[in-house]
Amino acid sequence: MGIADYFGFEKYGTDARTELLAGAATFMTMAYIIVVNPAILQAAGMPFGPAMVATILSAVFGCVLMGLYANRPFAVAPYMGTNTFVAYTVVGVLGYSWQTALGAVFLSGVLLFVLTVTGGRTILVRAVPDNLKYSFVVGVGLFLSYIGLSTTGIIVGGAGGTLLQTGDLVSPPVLLAVCGFLVTGILMVRRVQGAVLIGILGTAAAAFLMGIAPIPDAVVSLPPNPAPVLLQLDIIGALSWGMLSVVLTMFTMDLFFTMSGALGIASQAGLTDEKGDLPEIEKTFAADSGATIAGALFGTTTAGVFLESAAGTAAGGRTGLTALTVAALFCLGLFFSPLLAAIPAVATGPALIIVGMLMMAPLAKIDYQDLTELIPAFAVIVMMIFTGNLGVGLCAGFVLFPVFKFVTGRAGEVHPAGWGLFILCLAFFGFYPY
Repeated sequence: MGIADYFGFEKYGTDARTELLAGAATFMTMAYIIVVNPAILQAAGMPFGPAMVATILSAVFGCVLMGLYANRPFAVAPYMGTNTFVAYTVVGVLGYSWQTALGAVFLSGVLLFVLTVTGGRTILVRAVPDNLKYSFVVGVGLFLSYIGLSTTGIIVGGAGGTLLQTGDLVSPPVLLAVCGFLVTGILMVRRVQGAVLIGILGTAAAAFLMGIAPIPDAVVSLPPNPAPVLLQLDIIGALSWGMLSVVLTMFTMDLFFTMSGALGIASQAGLTDEKGDLPEIEKTFAADSGATIAGALFGTTTAGVFLESAAGTAAGGRTGLTALTVAALFCLGLFFSPLLAAIPAVATGPALIIVGMLMMAPLAKIDYQDLTELIPAFAVIVMMIFTGNLGVGLCAGFVLFPVFKFVTGRAGEVHPAGWGLFILCLAFFGFYPY
């Protein structure tokens, strides 16, 4: 069986070149995690170099599993959220060791894997009503655009009582980001293949030449020894009663983050069926939870489907070869981390803004006439954006949907598993470390 047959190029209307370019586009938008994740975990007392190696190994494992087993173009790596939760709450506030925190990551991954192989996660996804699925896509898209706008400086924190305001649009970095957005948009309008990747690389090159971003001191470096964090997790310590809320929080964050990310990106890529479901989504979930378990063993925090995968699907990625390309580039990252860390946000931000734009289409599908559908969908979108937490947005929708159906005498429209989501989300809000 050839590569084209294994990945189903004909079925998905793609080819190897498109998949490779898509994988490169995804990697460029998420390569920051190689240095950002270990930098955050340093606050928990973890050594930077070994934590960086653990981050890369976790990403490689997750992407290979996603590519070969699930055959989906989703990149998997330790994501933002759990790392800050571990560093600043579990270790910084609650006083647990990072070893015990990694034990909690491992346990949450095992719980998710068990829920996956028993079919529980698939049942939960099928319990999500259509209008909430549409809101997930829109919320994720707007969240991506917000990240792009803020990291490039196009919008900044507000002054004088306003939440946000326009950044310094005449400053060279912001001007370059705007130009990067325009160039990428023009290439897409002209239907140039690899437009997103070309935009990222072109903007990065301009940033280096203009002195907006510093040229890296080195291009190649030997990877540090991972021994200080490898297999250092404390599972027994994580089984204590005091860690129950920590494990539950990690569990629900990963459950809902991957659910929203996978469905949102799959919808944007046209991979969902007529009901808005992703076929064989249990394979995607298995890759996600497997990467979390492996990541804890390697010495890093929860892994999941990266929202930046939408950059690859926007570039035409439709199969697991996209994910395998990301895995290969992460392997190179073990030796080229100084170069990858130098790619500035002014280069990746415009791509995220455009990807977010492409995820707005489901707004037209939301039922604006039925308030029992509209209010929960609206809550998902605004809470995702304004709290900066996808899990909070999803849980808001899962709580409000059955409430409004119940008070209008339409509780029968709630899937039985929807009440399970209702209870789980109430528990999430109750245990969440505000």
